[in-house]
Amino acid sequence: MANSPAQAANIKELLISSSQNSSSADISVITPDFRYYESVLSNVTTCSMVLAESGYEMSGNDTIASEGLLDGLPIRGGERVDISIEDNYGNTLTLKDGMYVNRVRNAQPGTQNDVYMLDLCSKEYFANEQSRVVQRYEGKISDNIIKILKDVLKTDTKTFNVDSTAIEYNFIGNDRKPLYVCTWLASKSVPLGTSSGSGNSVGGAAGYLFYQTRDGFNFKSIDKIFEQTPVKSYLYNNINDSPSGGYDGKILSYSIDRDVDTKESMSLGTYNNRSIFFDFYSMNYKVVNFDIGDQKSKLSTAGKKFAPDQVAREFTQSPTRLFSHVLDVGTIPRGTTSDAQLKNWKDNPTVSNYDAERSMVQSVMRYNQLFSVQTNITIALDLSIKAGDLIQCDFPQLKGQSNKESNPESGGIYMVAHVCHRVTPEESFSSLSLVRDSFGKNTGFANP
Repeated sequence: MANSPAQAANIKELLISSSQNSSSADISVITPDFRYYESVLSNVTTCSMVLAESGYEMSGNDTIASEGLLDGLPIRGGERVDISIEDNYGNTLTLKDGMYVNRVRNAQPGTQNDVYMLDLCSKEYFANEQSRVVQRYEGKISDNIIKILKDVLKTDTKTFNVDSTAIEYNFIGNDRKPLYVCTWLASKSVPLGTSSGSGNSVGGAAGYLFYQTRDGFNFKSIDKIFEQTPVKSYLYNNINDSPSGGYDGKILSYSIDRDVDTKESMSLGTYNNRSIFFDFYSMNYKVVNFDIGDQKSKLSTAGKKFAPDQVAREFTQSPTRLFSHVLDVGTIPRGTTSDAQLKNWKDNPTVSNYDAERSMVQSVMRYNQLFSVQTNITIALDLSIKAGDLIQCDFPQLKGQSNKESNPESGGIYMVAHVCHRVTPEESFSSLSLVRDSFGKNTGFANP
């Protein structure tokens, strides 16, 4: 069990290459602070690194003056940085497509010392700025996500991790950026079921996350994420005694960002909300009241105790937020030709493009519920952990100095919402922002 972060990682490669010429430079020795970020709320991966140059370099046994990278390479934006780092568990972070310089900031130039920070982004961040979704799409959302990433963003098809959707939705790109379109489609998606013989059976509540990790793009159902097996288990204990084995590492520190915020949850409509759907075709509207308590049997949750059930019923029995929607009826009928679209519209002029009443209100609820509990932990650097992973954490129960039991309320399964892997010359560690949608310990492991 790793108990201390004071173990420097092995930087195998940290090489910056000029976008102006064939020049490149090893910057590992002048990087006192390197950080790599992933988040389920971010479409791209990012890095930040501090560079500290002395104005000198070694040539054999001699120290000679050298020109700084900012003007010598030079660094003007778009430079590729190849990265490969190994932690003390043998896990490696290797970014095969490299990261690219987006911004130089906090520069502190001097005559003998230059200190500045480079912000890096994946190449898709820049490709997204040069691409637009313009054509018409129909069919399953998950299939169209792959088409957009492959044909518009020009991303490697091997890097897609897409949960199949049950819902079909027709839309036009309208010259919007591809990553924006994918995020927009996530809020309309419902996961595909596996128990029914029907190929389009619903397998959970609406609500998807679209994000990038080092492995590529992920279009994942929140319900499907919580059906995964946790990848690691961690223990926090500030005394010498600890629960029996089965843990992969020790939590060095932790803090609870939010455990309960009833007022905010009510304002967001997490427990109960009302939606008004307006049909331009018939000039009628429909009011739908949505009570999350009616949905709990359909959800996959991290804990044993459904969060809304733990809130006083008098605060959850009435709608606390109003949504207004325009139904997509008759605007984008099926068909790849104008004649086919016209025929389908004449045959079914009042058929909705998709089930907005179910998917839109469910997705709002699912997103809000996901962040019911927010906890931050720090562990020794573990490069195997990615955004969207499930991990199990056990925290001590406050019952005296010698207690060995873990807290049955705060312990259990969490989803990694944000991860920062940080490497310095002296130490290396991973900072994880964890979230879950319910209370009570529910473990995916046989032992802890």
